[in-house]
Amino acid sequence: MVLPRLLTATGFLLLAVTTASAIQSTLSIELGEDQLGDFDRKVVNYTCATGEPFAVQYINAAPNFLALVPIEADKLIMSAVASADGSTKYVAGHWVWWSKGNEARLYDLTQGDKAAPLNTCTELNETP
Repeated sequence: MVLPRLLTATGFLLLAVTTASAIQSTLSIELGEDQLGDFDRKVVNYTCATGEPFAVQYINAAPNFLALVPIEADKLIMSAVASADGSTKYVAGHWVWWSKGNEARLYDLTQGDKAAPLNTCTELNETP
């Protein structure tokens, strides 16, 4: 879904993050007018070999590209980094969320460079 430009010249992107103790806090990321570009927020539902279906939010405001990925009990804010094969690679700490087409894979960098993905997921197509 393409959202209109943010209400002010500086614009705000609000992300709600819930902690394990159910205390809710808000993180605000301010994007300057020169950083807004085309703003797009997309929610993609995935199903994986291990676990229940879940949603990932992709927030694109060029040159900033983020993914909010639920991993274990956390919702990680991941930033896109370059990849050579045309896929989109998002990272946060030792976690890597790699998506291409309607597939995505989750990696844990502490398992080594050649480790298999912890999870392989497919986008849910909810059209009849």
